[in-house]
Amino acid sequence: MAVTIEMIKELREATGAGILDCRKALEQANGDFDKAVDFLREKGMATAAKRSDRDASQGMVELYSHGNGRVGVMVEVNCETDFVARSEPFRHLAHEIALQIAAAAPRYIKAEDVPADVLEHEAEIARARAREEGKPEAIWQRIAEGRLEKFKDEVVLLRQAYIRDEEITIEKLIMQNIAAIGENVVVRRFMRWELGESTR
Repeated sequence: MAVTIEMIKELREATGAGILDCRKALEQANGDFDKAVDFLREKGMATAAKRSDRDASQGMVELYSHGNGRVGVMVEVNCETDFVARSEPFRHLAHEIALQIAAAAPRYIKAEDVPADVLEHEAEIARARAREEGKPEAIWQRIAEGRLEKFKDEVVLLRQAYIRDEEITIEKLIMQNIAAIGENVVVRRFMRWELGESTR
């Protein structure tokens, strides 16, 4: 099937990929739009993984206030160049990350950021619960490990399900944006305040 300019334009609008990449994807997919999107996504994820070790020192601090000032978020999101930092897709991503933090209240950015004593405390709670429920002692550790993974999914920003699409995590959302933007993107730090909460 011949690849037309209209097909390339439609794919570019849907994915944000470059013209040459769109043409190649459509050729690979024999003109099938959905297969071309999948091709670009796979290529983008591989490219994003390659970019993840590049220095990201530009970016922006996104501020977000929710519920008439009941929740406030400040998040620093970095990229590689000032040009990308000023772009609409990057600013949109930073805003989406701030919304995620406001809605899902993560406590850490990456799983490695969770202190060992916090993990041990959660594991101890899980083992105690298994004991109370009369589960065999042989499986207490497995139950604790499963509970720890669930705990990380709840409190680690990159592991949380994206509030607009539960099928993907925030890490995957960032990877998709790295593929589209063409630069490494890093969530450097964040703070979340809720009216009336006591400080930890």
